[in-house]
Amino acid sequence: MKTTPAQPLTIAALQQAYREGSLDPVEVVDSLYDRIAAEEGGEAWILLRERAAVRAEAVASAALLADPAARAARPLLGIPYAVKDNIDVAGLPTTAACAEFAYTAEADAEVVARLRAAGAILVGKTNLDQFATGLVGTRSPYGAVKNPFDPAYMTGGSSSGSAAVTARGWVAFALGTDTAGSGRVPAGACNLVGVKPTPGLVSSYGVVPACRSLDCVSVFAHTVEDGWTVLSLLAGADERDPYSAPPPPLGPVSRELVLGVPTALEFCGDAVAEAAWRAAFDAVAAQPGVRFVEIDLGPFNDVARLLYDGPWVAERRIAVGAFMDEHAERMEPTVRAIIGRADGMRPTDTFRGQYALEGLRKRCMAELAKADLLLVPTAPTIYSHAQIAAEPIALNSTLGAYTNFVNLLGMAGLSIPGPFRADGLPAGITLLGAAGSDHRLAEAGRRLQGCLHQRFGMSLAQPPLAQAALAPLPAAEPTVEVAVVGAHLSGLPLNWQLVERGGRLLETTLSAPDYRLYALPGTVPPKPGMVRVAEGGGALEVEVWALPLRNFGSFVAEIPAPLGIGTLTLADGRQVKGFICEAAAVAGAVDVTAHGGWRAYLASQRPLEAAA
Repeated sequence: MKTTPAQPLTIAALQQAYREGSLDPVEVVDSLYDRIAAEEGGEAWILLRERAAVRAEAVASAALLADPAARAARPLLGIPYAVKDNIDVAGLPTTAACAEFAYTAEADAEVVARLRAAGAILVGKTNLDQFATGLVGTRSPYGAVKNPFDPAYMTGGSSSGSAAVTARGWVAFALGTDTAGSGRVPAGACNLVGVKPTPGLVSSYGVVPACRSLDCVSVFAHTVEDGWTVLSLLAGADERDPYSAPPPPLGPVSRELVLGVPTALEFCGDAVAEAAWRAAFDAVAAQPGVRFVEIDLGPFNDVARLLYDGPWVAERRIAVGAFMDEHAERMEPTVRAIIGRADGMRPTDTFRGQYALEGLRKRCMAELAKADLLLVPTAPTIYSHAQIAAEPIALNSTLGAYTNFVNLLGMAGLSIPGPFRADGLPAGITLLGAAGSDHRLAEAGRRLQGCLHQRFGMSLAQPPLAQAALAPLPAAEPTVEVAVVGAHLSGLPLNWQLVERGGRLLETTLSAPDYRLYALPGTVPPKPGMVRVAEGGGALEVEVWALPLRNFGSFVAEIPAPLGIGTLTLADGRQVKGFICEAAAVAGAVDVTAHGGWRAYLASQRPLEAAA
């Protein structure tokens, strides 16, 4: 029996319900297990944890939700999730979709350990193309994963099960892996957001490698906000992963979003896919502040061909190692044939491939520099299970047209659901950026998802999308703490000057009680002046932001007289950089200190403006 849940299972919605007391984790887990037992799609799981064990974790989570300190320390408390079964979970088998390869993990993968510490509840481990080799989701002895929207069609791979269980609303999010598109193609085929981080940003320790130098742990979620929430918890250096090297982050795009679009796009003769892309493109083009530049995708396509036609196939051979030497007949035939190509390669092929990649990299980066981000279809088409069975290798290759080159170039990607195809199947678009562009992608995705995203997963509902800017990742570079008191506060007209420079809100607090605040006349947008006084001052509301040191100078340069940046003392005695005002400028200005802050003063003026 196929069912359509009325309410999407999102992190933000669950957290709100938990805060309001209208739902608790025990009710959520009981509902999920009832639905999983009643609905189709069970082939998406390789291992579903025992209900009693998961329910016990939910009971413990429900008790902790009453404690504000516990909620703050565990930002995903009571949130159900799943992991692809090439990711280790202590005490559970890891199969990589090959029962004969399976082993019981002694410790959590780093990503699982971080989610466990954040309070998330693991429901189970999901099906995949064996050894994470494929973009179709059909190369598994545990069964081909059916598309939740039409079982005749592919879910996409290799993270097929993770995408399917998220789309069905059985978990709020899931982890996959992405080497050639395995975290993006399934997202596009299942109406999900797929977050593919910059290689090295998230640890791959405890993940069965496909191509170890390229592998990324990815996130499936219903919204960009949810995906970013999870990525923010997963990101960070890990000395156990030799490829863990988080890059310096690029700031988000400015108010104008420049998108590079290929001069030629391939849809494999699928007119329905092309029409869905055109609808998505037109929706993006209609957004204010968006403009397009043309990009030559030719060198990117040349890079993509290196992934399977070049020496990187040898990395997959290393990953299966002795198992393939001794048990090749136990491997899925198509996977065995693809990985087996490595046995005909020579050591010199590795260097030829590297030389070719470096030559192409310069051409690709030159194209990428023309825009803030690239905009492409997530996949050129979608195939039925029957089509894939007839041509398992050729059709798989076409699905990676817009994904295969990304990790070889060290890029980041974000797949977002677009308007549905005319045949009722999902279709997605993908934003791509240079290494370190993860926050830039998330902010662009947040801005665009409202015009693209028609419904979440299989749900018919569309809850409100995030309007507030997404906080950047914790800084991996020097920062300056800056206290803002006026038009740069969150949600006010000049806050974008902090956001586009990668500013991160640290706290809302009070200044020392040594300041007075004045509404400066004639300023556009309206701004206050904060002046330190010897007596008669007050404590004022301020926000403290962490701003990358490399962007501090340009921020200060935009501040007009009579304002400037000096040293401001907070209520707890700390001193940070902050806005100050020339004393002469407040002569005759309205003293608004009694309101306790600029935001409260503005709120007090709205009734007067309405009456006028």
